[in-house]
This record gives sequence, structure tokens and C-alpha cells, in this order.
Amino acid sequence: GMGVSTVTAARILKGQLQHGQGEESLLEMDKFPFVALAKTYNTNAQVPDSAGTATAYLCGVKANEGTLGVSAGVTRDRCNTTKGQEVTSILRWAKDAGKAVGIVTTTRVTHATPSAAYAHSANRDWYSDGEMPPDALEGGCKDIARQLVENIPDIEVILGGGRKYMYPKNVSDVEYPHEEKHRGTRLDRRNLVQAWQDAKPPGKVAEYVWHRQGLLALNLSRVDFLLGESLHPRVPWHQLGALGAPWPVLGCWGSCSSWLSSRGCCCLQGMVAPCPGDAGSPPRCFYSLGDAGTPPNHPQALHEAVELDRAIGLASRLTSTQDTLSVVTADHSHVFTFGGYTPRGNPIFGLAPMQSDVDRKPFTSILYGNGPGYKIVAGERENVSAVDFGEYAQSAVPLRQETHGGEDVAVFARGPMAHLLHGVHEQNYIPHAMAYAACIGSNRGHCNAAARPATPLLLPFLGLLLLLLC
Repeated sequence: GMGVSTVTAARILKGQLQHGQGEESLLEMDKFPFVALAKTYNTNAQVPDSAGTATAYLCGVKANEGTLGVSAGVTRDRCNTTKGQEVTSILRWAKDAGKAVGIVTTTRVTHATPSAAYAHSANRDWYSDGEMPPDALEGGCKDIARQLVENIPDIEVILGGGRKYMYPKNVSDVEYPHEEKHRGTRLDRRNLVQAWQDAKPPGKVAEYVWHRQGLLALNLSRVDFLLGESLHPRVPWHQLGALGAPWPVLGCWGSCSSWLSSRGCCCLQGMVAPCPGDAGSPPRCFYSLGDAGTPPNHPQALHEAVELDRAIGLASRLTSTQDTLSVVTADHSHVFTFGGYTPRGNPIFGLAPMQSDVDRKPFTSILYGNGPGYKIVAGERENVSAVDFGEYAQSAVPLRQETHGGEDVAVFARGPMAHLLHGVHEQNYIPHAMAYAACIGSNRGHCNAAARPATPLLLPFLGLLLLLLC
């Protein structure tokens, strides 16, 4: 959900957090020399969904909304349309080329965005077999969590949330053993964490962790495979006020800003690190890094954009533009905007300096086209100058959850062959350009080891900051 308006507002917030006016600030992605636009529509949707867009920028084909890792020949919910329509991702291409690969996300690892890297599904919501309809199970379709373990069993790094989909139904959660909603969901009674460990070759060390302390305690130079799953990546925003602050970040992998830490949010920066076995040597990974899964809350969205920026900065310091192609992009936009003729240095979360010339009431500078920020009081639009409007920015149309946006998203690129990402492209062009630069996948006719001393590492940051979990 990181549209251009989100990037701009995040730039201002970054500067204001550093006690500047904000507009003159620079995000790390702003420093990338090549910028493109990607057209995000799905094959059957003008305004896209995350599964179809993830399939586009990871697998190189556009797909129908709600479908993962399959071509447009698959109809959502129709298991019997899947066979023969599976498509592979750039993660698979990199693995086949001998690279170490990773999936790192602040949402569940079975969520639409990361799962397009390894799964083939007619429905993005089939997290475990407990979420699948009987006809899909009878038709032989596999749930996404099972595909995580079976489709590409040698993924070196998997970090994210959603561990309940890995355990048999009603098995108590390790962190919240007395809470029914956190129990396992699998109907096949399988323990997929154990299955993941059992599938590793003899002599290889596969470590499973479920909190940040366990991750920090590992000696990664002695680990070959790493799986980390928190309960869920993020506490729902509407519950945060009741939890109090500071709230312990039990399920998060990355180090956080104080603002996000105090609100129970997961962060990305602490997850940007070398692969297992890479200690003391240059990283050899192809990383897929995503940050996703927030409701339309403007403070959280923009603070997470700044956290993404911190992660990009750290990755830049760990790599070289001589051998690493870095790409920052988004799956889609959201209906987020800001305006109202605000003066220089106006707090990005503040009010516009003017009132409506229709109802004579103030309004927030940040606005959503639709969403839960719509409110009528005594038959009129709410007077936000008299209330705390920090939870949701105002919206024009009432919805419990706001929708995605349909406009193009930015693609920032730096490193070898970054010039291939310049101009306006179909979204499914992105992985082909990256694979061409790295000499992986099917199009390698231009590759010449003598002429090209180093094959670029690929480091894509997927800036998915407002992705709806629906």
C-alpha cells in the first residue's frame, strides 16, 4: 500500500522526527538514481488486490485478484482451475541458480504478499487446510502453510508471523496457551514446524524460533536454515489503547522506533542481516523483504514507512552498489492523500490551516477516500478540532476497512542494471528485469562470466505499508 502520497508524507515525517520542517528531508529510497512507475491492475480488476500484484512482481505474470502464484487461467475459489496454471517466482529462479533465499515479512508468512514467492493457490485466504472449503480439499489443492514447507523446502530464511497455521487444530499456543483464538488450525493434524525440520538434509542445522530473544540468541554462523514465526505480526490497532504502553514486542523480530515499540508493532530493520552461515563473510542472499498489514491509520502507516526507510539504509550499508541490485517498490497504493494548503513545516498529522467553505468545519490534512475515519455527529460532519483524531484520519465514505488505490506505484532502483527500471512498466516486468540483471531464470543469453565479473545480488524491499488483511 505504499503509494507516492505515502512516500511523500513519510519523507516529511522523517524530517520532523529529526526536528526539521520535513519537506526538505531525504528518504533512503530518494537517493536511488533510477525511478520508474509500475501499473498495478490485476487481469480482472482495475483496482488491484495484493495476491494478484504479488504474483506480478514476484512471478512475472499478471493474475486475477485473490489468486497466488498462478496465471490468469485460474478463477478465485475454483481449485479445479489450478492444475497446469502454476507459475514460479524469482525466489525459485534464484534458488535454482544456487543463491540463498529468504522471505522476511512483518505480516504472516502465509499472507498474500510473501506467499506468492512459493505458493500456488486459487484463494489467498487458504492459510491452512482449516480455512479451505471441502471441495478444494477433495480436489487435491494444498493450503498455503503446507506449500511453504513443501514447495521450496530449502529456503534459508523465513521470518514472519502466523504460526497457528502450522499446528494441529486446538493445539495450545506456546506463548498464549490459555487463549482459544490462538490455537492451531490444521485439520490434517500435522505439525508443519516439525515437518520443516525433518525435511532438511542430514548434517544441516535447522533452527526454529518464535520470539526476538530466541533469534538474537542464535549463532547464525552455525545455522543452515532458519524459521521464525511469531503469533501474529501486529496487535490490531483498535486494541492498542486498552493494552497500555509500553507494550512488550513479544512477537516481533526487528528492532523498532520508540513510537512503534510502544504500540506493539513489528519492525523490519532488525531483520536485515546476512543469511545463516554468512557470519564474517559478504552476504550471499537474495532477500525478499516486506512490511505489511496495517489498518488505515495514518500515524502507524507513516511511522512504518520511516521504519522501512531505516531498513533500506541498513541494507545499503551492508551491501555494495557494485554487485547488489536494490529495488524498492509496492504492491499497490491506498486511498491516502494529504492537502489543504498546509504551510511549510505543518505537522504531518495536523489539521489543515483552513476550514471547509461548505460546512465551516476544520479537517485533517491527511485524508482517506474511504474507511473508518468517516463520522457524523448530530447529523453533521464531526468537528475534529474538538477531538483526538490520532486514530483514523478523516475519510469521505464510511467503510470498516478502506480500499486499495488503483494508481501506479513507484519503483526505486540502484545497482547493476538499475537503468532497466526507468519509465512506466507493467508490474510484472519487475522480476524479469531483476532476473536479467542477476543472470537467473530463463533469460540468460546475455550472461558472460568473463565480461561480467560479479553477478548482482538482488535485494528487493517491498514497501507494503497499508496492506489490508482481507
